[in-house]
Formats: sequence, C-alpha cells, structure tokens
Amino acid sequence: MQAEQQGTRTMKVQNDVIDLRTIFSLLLSKLWLILLVAAIGGAAAFCYSKFCMPLKYSSHISMYVQSYTTFNENPDHNYNNINNSKQLINTYIRVLDDDAVLKAIGENLMESFDNDVLAQNFTINDGRITPSSLRPCISITSRTDTSALDMVSTTKDAELSAAICNEMANVAPPFIDEAVGVGQLNKIDTAEVYRTPVAPNMKKNGLLGAFAGALLMAAIIIAIDFFDNSIKDTDILSDTYNRAIIGEIQQFEQDKKKKGDRADEHVKLTDKDVPFSVVESYKSIRTNVNFALSTFEKKVFTVSSTSPNEGKSTTSANIAIALAQGGSRVLLIDGDLRKSVQHKIFGIGNKRGLSTAIGKMEKLDDCIAKNVMENLDVMPAGPIPPNPSELLASENMTEILERLCERYDTIVIDTPPVNVVTDSMELAKNVSGTIMVVRYGETTTDDVEEAMKKIEFCQMNMLGFILNGVKTKHTGKYYSKYKYKYYKYGKNYGGYGSKPSEAVSAEDDKSKHIVMSSKSAEKADNKNGKKNNANKNAKKKQRA
Repeated sequence: MQAEQQGTRTMKVQNDVIDLRTIFSLLLSKLWLILLVAAIGGAAAFCYSKFCMPLKYSSHISMYVQSYTTFNENPDHNYNNINNSKQLINTYIRVLDDDAVLKAIGENLMESFDNDVLAQNFTINDGRITPSSLRPCISITSRTDTSALDMVSTTKDAELSAAICNEMANVAPPFIDEAVGVGQLNKIDTAEVYRTPVAPNMKKNGLLGAFAGALLMAAIIIAIDFFDNSIKDTDILSDTYNRAIIGEIQQFEQDKKKKGDRADEHVKLTDKDVPFSVVESYKSIRTNVNFALSTFEKKVFTVSSTSPNEGKSTTSANIAIALAQGGSRVLLIDGDLRKSVQHKIFGIGNKRGLSTAIGKMEKLDDCIAKNVMENLDVMPAGPIPPNPSELLASENMTEILERLCERYDTIVIDTPPVNVVTDSMELAKNVSGTIMVVRYGETTTDDVEEAMKKIEFCQMNMLGFILNGVKTKHTGKYYSKYKYKYYKYGKNYGGYGSKPSEAVSAEDDKSKHIVMSSKSAEKADNKNGKKNNANKNAKKKQRA
C-alpha cells in the first residue's frame, strides 16, 4: 500500500514536470529573477568584452584561379576553362593551408615586424613563428559559382593582418605551381590596413551573455523545482495519504514586529486588516470541521503539525474563533506544555492553566479564562512541567476532558509537533481525531510520511490536512479589495442600493419588502438561537 501511494505521488510529480503549462507558470512566477540574472550576465559579458578582451583587426585580399587555356571566341571552350578553374579551388585551398606555406609566410613576417608585436599574436619557437599559431589567424574561402578565393586575416595588429594577406598572395604561387602544376593564382590588388577593430563585438557579446544568464537561471529554477519535495499541492496530500483537505489558508502581508517573524504569526481572525480570503478560508474550515466531527459523540480534536514553525498554534486559535463565531460554545486548550503560545495570542495570564489543572494544584474553573471572546473560553498551558508527556497521558487529563465535554460544544487542543515529541500521541484515546497543519513550500513529503506513521501507530484518527501559507496571486490586500468590489457590485446590481433614475415599480417595492422581511426574520431567529444557547449553558453549569 505504501509503495502504491509512493508511486502515485511520483507519477503526480512526473506529470507536473512534463506539463509545459506548469513549467511556464513556474518560470513566469520567477520572471523577475530570470530578468535579474539576464541583466547581470549581459552586463558582465559587455564589461568583459570592453575591458578584458583585446581588440582585433582584419584585412582581406581576393585571388583568382586561372587555367593555362586561353579564352577564345568559342563559348563552350570558355565555359570549360571556368569549370576547370573551379575544380582547382579546393586543391589550392588545401595547399595554402599547408605548413610549408605558413612557414614561408612566418619567415617573411619575422623580417618585417618586431618580435614584441609578433609575440603578442603568435607562438615563436627557435626564432620562427609556428604554423599552428599562424593558421587560426587565416581564413580562406571560395565564392559560390566563381573561381575566386577570399582570404581574411585577423590579428591584434592592423598592419600585421594586412601583411599576412599580402605575404600569402606573394608566397602562394610558387608552392601551387610546384604542388599542382595546373593553372595559376592571380591577385588583383594588395591588402589594405583597416584600423577599425572587428572584435570584440560588445553588443553581441552582451546579448549572448544576457541570453546565457536567462537560460542558466531558468534551468536552475526547473532543476530546483524538480528536486523540491515540499508540499505545494493539496492534491498530493489527498491522493497520496487518502485524507481529506480541511482547508487552505492563504499567505498575506502583515507588519513584522521582529526580523524573522512570519507574516501571519500570531494573527487572530478578528484582527484588523485580515484579508477577506483568509476570513473565508477559516469559515470553510469551520464547516469542514463540523462535518468531520458530526459522526463523533465527543467533539474534541487536536491540531498539530509535523515540525515547528508551520503555524499550528495560530491555526488552532483561529479555528476556535471561527467555531465560536458560528454559535458553538468552544474551549481552546493550549496542550503545548513545552512552548505555550495561546496566552500570548489572546493576551491572558499563564500562571494557571492545563498543567496546574492536571496536577490538581488549582481548581479547573480557575484555570480557564472565561469569555475571551463571545462563545470562546481559553485554557492556557500554565507553568512548564518537567513531565509534559506523562501529564497528558494521565487519568487526570482524561477526567478533565470528560468534565469539559459536558460544558462545551467543541474543544480544540493545540498540541506540539508530531515529529518532535510524543505529546500529541498521548491524547489519542481522549480525542475524536487530529488535524495536521502543513506549511506551503516548507513541509516536505518526508515530514508528512514520518508523521503519518506515528499517527497510524498510535491508532489516532486523522481528520485531515490544512495547508497553511499558500502563495497565490489572489492573496492579500489585492484579493480583499477585489472581493469587496465584487460583492459591492452584486449589491448594486439592478439598481438596488443605488439612486435609480426612474421610479421603482410596484413589483420592485414588493420584492424589496420581501427581502427586508426575510432579513428581519433571520435576525429574530439568530436572537432566539442565542437565547436557547444561553439557556443550555445555564443548565450545563447547574449540572456541573
């Protein structure tokens, strides 16, 4: 089964990799980085070409191959002469590239130029220019459908380039006559000195550097994504581990009090500037939690994570707030007796809490902060005990939860990460299940697999996953404003809520009256529901 699940996950990853749309979206999301590296690469190539690469100069000369047969009035005879010249071109090129010809040119250059100039361009051994160092400076090509040869010489000295071309035109005929013995090589003019450098081409090198930088960065991004096993898709969680997705919480920008704080750390659902998308996400989570607990008699569940810093404490607090806003009587217990956070989130004391209640050092009611919000009570962790796991696994903890279940509709317990300590596992027998919080782009599949093994080993019911910190283009203030405008538009659609230019018809008045009546009835039902909940709570307190 595990191998099958692993294969499913691998197949999913492979499908994502070969999907061109996925790759395009990935590169588009990192476009700023690709452009930055491209700019750096282009600037580096341009500067290197300008300040590090030496200037090079070229000169050229044209030579023509002519057979010994003279031209006459017969066109066919002249055509054969041209064809014979064309056939000799390849042979001539091979002769001109021979070491003997290049040595002869090198000897003439040694007599005409200083050794310093020649040493900057060629390799000199025993007072001679080596053919292997002279050959790369010469390029000989033939013109298409002609019997002409074009020779180009490129060196760091303009006069030297012209001299090489002229020496080739002077030295080549005797070697060709001796080696081939057919036809002759003629030149029309001598090579000139051109003092405009032909290399380096700084613009071309800059563009090539920019292209290489962009291509390299794109390859690195794809490679990193290929080997990245962090959770970024709820489908992988659902398909691989066959568990429900309780919800997704989007990442949003928030003022950071300290360097290194996460953007959504310790942010309550009721705080200001919480995006609309986040509020709606927790409402969706509230609905899914109610469905997940609908088949259990005890509405008690834990919220945990695989590793620290995944947002499980903030998620626990906001789930409890969302459940309380739905009308349920909710108790939030800080079961993280090692690193308690809930008292900081809600601004309450931590001298008395779960640890003192289990140890019977304080009365249970005194360990609970009442009415922190409407329908919400909070039990902080209390002083840090020396034996957190033993306290959570004790009979006193079981007895406390049984008593609290009679008072509250739902109990949410914030517990430590599963892969760090076993505290969360100790509550398996006393809760209906657990919800696992994983952070987008940080929690890895290996972390989840390790946590799932521990959860299955202790036979704890896994209710599902919450993917926290999801990065999408629809998060944050932009998404909130977009939604606000959308609903505002819907409200004014058809003239309702706006100033109509004409009188409203009787049917419109009637429809408005029906809408307002239904809203009044809905408010009345809410008031009656609150009264009924108050009566139920009073009866529960009397029983206690």
